[in-house]
Amino acid sequence: MSDFERELVRSFNDYFSESGFDAIAYRMKQHQFSQQMLDVLVDSSDRRMYLGIECKSISAAKGATALYFSQHFSVNKRGEHQATKMQDFIQKSGRTGYLAVELRMGSGKSKAAYFLSWPDVWRRYSEGQVGFSIEEIKGSKLIPRSDGRYAVEGLLERS
Repeated sequence: MSDFERELVRSFNDYFSESGFDAIAYRMKQHQFSQQMLDVLVDSSDRRMYLGIECKSISAAKGATALYFSQHFSVNKRGEHQATKMQDFIQKSGRTGYLAVELRMGSGKSKAAYFLSWPDVWRRYSEGQVGFSIEEIKGSKLIPRSDGRYAVEGLLERS
């Protein structure tokens, strides 16, 4: 599990505990012979928090200028692109989907997570676009990080 995924799960569960929110976040374990549909799932009777989240982390400090569907997403042995499998899972499960992108800005600078709504990601992928530029990512929903915790309660706020 990446640090980003671990911090995101902990941030959700801390928020749920502190706010009395009836929900739980967990990471789907990845095994050699089984599929992992999304990185983080949130189960809740509150539809606003019935989520499926795919996590990607890119380093702007090391020169990344975009998140690419061809580079940052996988294709399985049957030739199925990760975005297609994610779309199928989100649609069948009824979850609200997000692509969470952690931008690492370099040593001494805060990391930040940006949440792109899955319908926007799917639309772009299905239209054959290459991905999202750093500027486009920064234009999505910012979930700031402080003291190792992401302010996930921001997902409940209207954009």
